[in-house]
Amino acid sequence: MTQTAIPYLFMRGGTSRGPYFNRADLPEDRETLAEVLLAVVGSGHPLNIDGIGGGAAVTTKVAMLSPSDDDWADVDYFFAQVSVEDRLVDFKPTCGNILSGVGPAAVELGLVQPAGDVTEVKIHAVNTGAKVLSKVQTPNGLLTYDGNTEIAGVPGAAASVALNFMGVVGSSTGAFLPTGNIRDTFDEIEVTCMDVAMPMVIARAADFGLTGYETVAELDANTDFFARMEAIRLQAGAAMGMGDVTKSVTPKFGLLAPARSGGTIATRYFMPWNTHPSMAVTGAQCLASCALTPGSVADGLLERPAQSPAEVVLEHASGTIDVLVDYETENGFTLNSAGLVRTARKLADGRVFVPARIWEGQ
Repeated sequence: MTQTAIPYLFMRGGTSRGPYFNRADLPEDRETLAEVLLAVVGSGHPLNIDGIGGGAAVTTKVAMLSPSDDDWADVDYFFAQVSVEDRLVDFKPTCGNILSGVGPAAVELGLVQPAGDVTEVKIHAVNTGAKVLSKVQTPNGLLTYDGNTEIAGVPGAAASVALNFMGVVGSSTGAFLPTGNIRDTFDEIEVTCMDVAMPMVIARAADFGLTGYETVAELDANTDFFARMEAIRLQAGAAMGMGDVTKSVTPKFGLLAPARSGGTIATRYFMPWNTHPSMAVTGAQCLASCALTPGSVADGLLERPAQSPAEVVLEHASGTIDVLVDYETENGFTLNSAGLVRTARKLADGRVFVPARIWEGQ
């Protein structure tokens, strides 16, 4: 055989999609694993024409599931971000949108058995160490994707997947404020460097001469802005203790502006070399935490809620996303948990093929 067949699920999770694998069906060593994922996605071509990617960062994501060794969790979720064109695989970050599909995928793969009308799946995100409780709809013990929950960036409605994130503060860097400062200045731009579910560099849109309401196409066409943003991101990544982040998708970058459509605050999120078409689940938690933190770059852009838990409605490029934040402010900002509701849908299953010269299988 000139090709190796690998069982997989193809799923939409939130506003992302990609293959979901049983980790046992993939190579153990990281170098070979990366080559396999590059071949699966078709990285190296803007259309991913020789793989199942979709030519955009939100469609070149990979989830790998296995029974968890963690006493608390049911499932380990190992994530990989595969680049569209650069043939890079980043195992550092996690993805909350793809995580939306982990609960249903765990049931599909037989790693979790349905229990009642709602099945709770305890997920350990191994990239960051975060723990997430996913509530999957299983009426009469049967997994369903049908429902009436709508999320911005996805047409139609589907069954809800409720996610409650715990232990996400400092998940990548070990600190809520990785630089030790509530604000830093790089290239004369004030930023807040924060690590909640995803390490981020967050700035005010106005400081770049932007409104914060630009479309994805308008932002992606603004090469001067991206050059300035990337220079700041590289400096901030070093200051956050993340080293040289030139080839890493983390830290991500975010912009804030006053809300204009009834939300709490307006946001734009970058992946980081192009604009996210909607909003990352992990990024939403970090941006919501920044919005609630006194002294951050969000000061003056919103009226902060007076009590916890607070619902923070982030306006983004294709709608809104709601984050329910449980926090304390007695000794500075302390995040207890953040909850979101997403949807997921199984699109296909079967076997995906990679050249045997890359990997001959188990």
